[in-house]
Amino acid sequence: MNRCNSDDKYMEPHHGIRTTAIHGGEYPDPGHRGTSPNLVMTTTFLADTHAPFSVEEMQEDAPYFYTRWANPTVRQLEEKLANLECGEASVAFASGMAAISSLFQYWLKPGDHLVVSNVTYAATAEMINEFLPRQGIQITKVDSSNLSEVEKAMEPRTKLVFIETPCNPILRLSNLSRIAQIAHKVGAELAVDSTLATPIATQPLKLGADYVVHSLTKYMCGHGDAIGGALIGNQKKLETFRQQFAIRNGGVLSPFNAWLIMRGIATLPLRMHAHQEGAMKVSQFLQNHNKVKQVCYPGLSSHPDYELAKTQMHNFSGMLTFQLKNHRANTVERLCESLRIFHYAVSLGHHRSLIFYLPTEQLQASSFHLSKKALKDYRKYAGDGIFRISVGLEDPEDLCEDLDRALTKA
Repeated sequence: MNRCNSDDKYMEPHHGIRTTAIHGGEYPDPGHRGTSPNLVMTTTFLADTHAPFSVEEMQEDAPYFYTRWANPTVRQLEEKLANLECGEASVAFASGMAAISSLFQYWLKPGDHLVVSNVTYAATAEMINEFLPRQGIQITKVDSSNLSEVEKAMEPRTKLVFIETPCNPILRLSNLSRIAQIAHKVGAELAVDSTLATPIATQPLKLGADYVVHSLTKYMCGHGDAIGGALIGNQKKLETFRQQFAIRNGGVLSPFNAWLIMRGIATLPLRMHAHQEGAMKVSQFLQNHNKVKQVCYPGLSSHPDYELAKTQMHNFSGMLTFQLKNHRANTVERLCESLRIFHYAVSLGHHRSLIFYLPTEQLQASSFHLSKKALKDYRKYAGDGIFRISVGLEDPEDLCEDLDRALTKA
């Protein structure tokens, strides 16, 4: 499962995802022969006397010169990510939003048309609402789970389609293979934010996508201690992008963060199995709780996109949401004051479990700006507000007990 071809000389096409997570992009140091990746914390490298001073003259196989251009530790992470996503190349960034904003700024120019899901990560939605229109980018928002709506939005000038699946925070899914066909029909490219799915669940490039975006901060790192991002896709296009934009833009990943994220990826397949197991047990518990109105988790048959999830996701990940039947003014405070294991905090994909309340009215005002049918469809998943849970690696029984005590007191 989840195998793909690789140009890495230490990897074979038949290697599975667990082997790839550990060995992909990594190799023993030729000097001291250490088996763990080196942490190369230097800003600059000894240069040849004929080395160019401008990145304009940089060759793809040039020696390391300056860490903003390239770094051995970061490069190993990039190779690992490309292997995991069955891509040809990867470019790492200081954050997931640095990767997304770079994608938009480089691939879109004034007059281009962007088709984008009307529910994405909040910072992405806010950038689309506020920054891109000022750059002369024409934008059409769609419910990307509705293929006819996606197809209707396409135009001859459509340059890029951007989808997040499952989308944050309502966990709605989009059919990537069908959307890729729709985009390519008009000559557009498809970029997918696959942060919540991870390559353990879904490999968008194998489904027809042109680019995959990750916030490495989340499941890839897995320990809540390093921020990073990545863009994965075609080698020729990404190397041109690296030289012409990424290096000059300066949003590079710290080698130390790259090293931490590589450490996390080694256990990614095992962690995702445990995240899914815990999330399934917690979602089933909440679904049967007398104070809970609705639970949304792709692994539940009650999820609106469950049939698609079964075909497109090999792992249902660790994110779920739930609504309460009776929500009073102080419900959030009372519930969270009673929790002992869950941390009331944003983000996701950590080894510890996190919970956060997302009121629909507030999110619409700040991020999504939905109205009419789009808002009505959003409320099918979120009602007036949802508690978003990132299930960690604790014993699921302890998490259920923690939630039960808190719900009883809320």
